[in-house]
Amino acid sequence: MAQAIPRITWNTKSSSSSSISHLFPTNIKRSQQLINGSFSPNSRILCEAASLEGAKTAPAQIKKPKNRYEMVNLTTWLLQQEQAGNIDAELAIVLSSISLACKQIASLLQRSSIVNLTGAQGTVNIQGEDQKKLDVISNELFCNCLRSSGRTGIIASEEEDVPVAVEETYSGNYIVVFDPIDGSANIDIALTTGSIFGIYGPNQQCLVDYDDDDSTIDQAREKCIVSVCQPGNNLVAAGYCLYSSSVVYTISVGDGVYAFTLDPAYGEFVLTHEDIKIPKAGRIYSFNEGNYDLWDEKLQNYIDHLRQPGPNGKPYSGRYIGCLVGEIHRMLLYGGIYGNPKNKNSKNGNLRLLYECAPMSYIVEQAGGKATDGIQRILEIMPEQIHQRTPIFIGSPEEIEKLEKYLA
Repeated sequence: MAQAIPRITWNTKSSSSSSISHLFPTNIKRSQQLINGSFSPNSRILCEAASLEGAKTAPAQIKKPKNRYEMVNLTTWLLQQEQAGNIDAELAIVLSSISLACKQIASLLQRSSIVNLTGAQGTVNIQGEDQKKLDVISNELFCNCLRSSGRTGIIASEEEDVPVAVEETYSGNYIVVFDPIDGSANIDIALTTGSIFGIYGPNQQCLVDYDDDDSTIDQAREKCIVSVCQPGNNLVAAGYCLYSSSVVYTISVGDGVYAFTLDPAYGEFVLTHEDIKIPKAGRIYSFNEGNYDLWDEKLQNYIDHLRQPGPNGKPYSGRYIGCLVGEIHRMLLYGGIYGNPKNKNSKNGNLRLLYECAPMSYIVEQAGGKATDGIQRILEIMPEQIHQRTPIFIGSPEEIEKLEKYLA
């Protein structure tokens, strides 16, 4: 319990200095000058607090309370990162344009049933997957926001057959890869979905001059396609946007992980999770156990181990959302492990390396976690194709290390 601070009352009408001298014996003269009105502005008053026993103590340091209206929004944070030299102005604009696309997608998801945006589009993407209406719309929103930023040289998306060179580029020329809607099967039942993105550094080879002849343009586009296939180690920024009970925009520019929650009252992303650190271990695992019989024996033994009671008498808790963004977001805050392994029907796994696994692995490693395909780090894998798939195990470092012992 905090001690009460004694309150001292000055009696300026009293001519006696005895009470003053009792409190401040070394400053009687200056105190009397103050009472008599003869104190000079150049004089010093040394105020010393006295305890009840008369011992002198230093004034207490009072911590300034945080203003409940004080907040850091995404724009301010990006400016701070630019001032710190972590990003340049062009990258700040790209990240801001992605946040705008996320706001638009969040709004459409909230009204999808009302404005008839649920259900299938009736088309199939390059991976042979049926596209939802919002898959197509969200892809257009992402592309339009990135084009209008004028700082993007090339775009690669899950919904595009090949990377797209951006003719409206003025400077920056960043390469942006993204999955506009992760977990789109959850849209029609209003469950968690998200967007994933990764950003690679500028590449001058992706500057296409549309005044040249067609053969030159085709060659330039081919160079752009090759330049997109980079390992995750080359990422300069990555992030995701979670669409759930809150809309959370989580990013890393190579200096930790930060999450911003959309405040609907202001329409702004506000910093709510600063420098996120994933717990070293966790008691949650997230695998689609419907494929258990299709996994190899080593992985089955690992899952069997997780199902056994631990030191506290309880096994791990199994959680599966069906949305990579939701799985990773929970894991960053609570710890644990997520796995999407290869199986007898999917020899290379189900998730795409370039615009799903690599950006998420970048985020998790920035938070102190680990990500592997069971053999090597996800960020070290060199993509050979834009839509290349890979197995992935990602999460708390101690949980990944335990898995690797079973898979060895």
